[in-house]
This record gives sequence, C-alpha cells and structure tokens, in this order.
Amino acid sequence: MFKAFRACCLSLSFVNSTQAMGQDWLSVNGGETITIETTQNILMRASQPKGSILLLTGGDGRLNVSADARFSDGATNVLIRNRDAFRDKGFNVLLVELGTNLTAATDFMAGLKRPVTIVATSKGTQRAAEGLRQGARPDKLVLTSGFLSKESGPTKSVAAILGKSALLPTTLVIHHPEDNCRFTKPVGVAPFREWAGASAEVKWLSGGSEQGNPCTFSAHHGFAGQDAELVALIADFADQ
Repeated sequence: MFKAFRACCLSLSFVNSTQAMGQDWLSVNGGETITIETTQNILMRASQPKGSILLLTGGDGRLNVSADARFSDGATNVLIRNRDAFRDKGFNVLLVELGTNLTAATDFMAGLKRPVTIVATSKGTQRAAEGLRQGARPDKLVLTSGFLSKESGPTKSVAAILGKSALLPTTLVIHHPEDNCRFTKPVGVAPFREWAGASAEVKWLSGGSEQGNPCTFSAHHGFAGQDAELVALIADFADQ
C-alpha cells in the first residue's frame, strides 16, 4: 500500500513538474513588468501618448504576470489580444493583473498621461465597478459585454455594485445584439442605460462570428472577428 501511495505521489509530482515546465509564456513586445503596490502588471508605453488605457480581462481576471513583461493567462481575451493595437492608436496601456488596486493603478497611469480610461470586458466589468466603488477615479470607462444590470443575468451587476450612478465617469457601453452568454444578455443594456442617465452612451456591434462556448473569446460575447471595429470604437471614445 505504501509503495502504491509513493508511486502515486511520484506520478503527481512528475505531472505537476511537467505542467510547470510546459507553461506557455507570452512576452509583451516593448512591455515592462511594473509593481503597483504588491501586484505585478505589464505596462506598454506609446512613443507620443495621447492618453492612458487600463485593460481588465474577463473570466477569473488572472494574467499570471511574471518578470520581463511575460504572462501566461488570458491571452485570447478580446482586450488583451488587442494590446498592441491600443498602443498603436497612441495610448499607454496597462495590462491589469487580478488583485491590482484600481485606485493606485489609475493614479499611476494618470501620472504618465491623462485622460485615463478603464476598459473592462465581461466579468472584468464587475472588477471595474468594485474599483470605482472603492475610490478609483478614471476620466472615462468602457464596459464591453458587461454584467450591467439585473436583467443581464444571474450574477451581481455593475449597477448593483455601484449602487448609485453618480460614481460613473463618462461611460461607453459596447455590446453585441447576439451575445448569447447567460451573464451578459443584451436585454440588460437598456435598464443600465436608463439607470446611468447622461453618464453613459451605448454602441452596438453586429456581425462577426460565433464558435464554441457563448461566454468566451470565440463568440459574439468576445466580438470574434470584430477586433478592429472594437478597438476603433474604444480608441475614438478615449481620445474625445
């Protein structure tokens, strides 16, 4: 029995070691790892910045940032996969790791170049709302495929987290009319727009493609096939 237990442990140790050695790390071109309070993020500097953008991924929010501007998680997310495009549009870009203090991150980016825009997608919109509730004050906010209102789906919404629309900066909502993710139903957009009042405007992106899980990067939820259109909408808003 001991031999069997020992063999099992050795096998698990080998699997874990193999997985660690096989981790798929990505290096961010021209990026640098910076620590905001105690959390590592990746900063990309534009040569002549006209503003700064913070990108909050969806899912569990984890990028797994390491030294030398490397990360291993979240690369397929629509915002993270378009990181170079945002910098090419003239913005400093911060890839925001899970656990980052958004107030400190916003202040850091403001020190580089205003206006500062927080851009969040899917579950990242909850993180953005938590950051605003805790004191983050960006100049602008973009919510794509957001957990917007109670009509959006069975989880806590941006409106519920914030409580009052006065905490919203100037906000752009970008949504797909065929988003089939159960947490970000298109029917949730109108109630959020009504709740937000003059603080928010809505843009709809139609078209694209859908494959696999409706809550992932390859579906309308992740604006599959519409990267350039999405980036253009966000960049134009951030530059206003």
